[in-house]
Amino acid sequence: MDDAKIVQLYWDRDEQAIPATAEKYGSYCAVIAGNILGNPEDAEECVNDAYMCAWNAMPPHRPRVLSTFLGKLTRNVALNRYRHNTAGRRGGGEAPAVLDEIAEFVSGSDSVEQEICRRELVHAINAFLGRLPEDKRSLFICRYWYFDSISSLALRFGMTEGHVSVTLNRLRRKLRNYLSEGGFDL
Repeated sequence: MDDAKIVQLYWDRDEQAIPATAEKYGSYCAVIAGNILGNPEDAEECVNDAYMCAWNAMPPHRPRVLSTFLGKLTRNVALNRYRHNTAGRRGGGEAPAVLDEIAEFVSGSDSVEQEICRRELVHAINAFLGRLPEDKRSLFICRYWYFDSISSLALRFGMTEGHVSVTLNRLRRKLRNYLSEGGFDL
């Protein structure tokens, strides 16, 4: 079933929206949640919670790209679960390593001024990513958005694990320099 029909099922409040979503995007969402949590049972629960979030969001929201919408919902639910599961301890999955790698760019603050700065930071990071060659941009996004492991990235991009690590390290350094030059305090 195509995405427009699935979205219309949500808008029609047709319960077949969930099975149609699961059939088309279940594996995709499970990989995202699994990469973050490292636990198949928690990942499955997060995927189901993401479907519920989609049900509650449509209507009024009509996503233009259903896969991206579901991926973002799944990622947010999984990150919330990760924070809950690891309060005061380290957990499994790729989240600890990925979050350590980009800790200097991530802030947990929520004041109005800091929210404005966060939005400016997001815009700057998007501009930086837009300037990268497609392969490096994809590598960066797969690691820091989808939480893919170094080993899976090496397989996907036909690189050694060491080459992936070095490339990501260089990209983070370039991003740090780009943001510093843009006036961001890191």
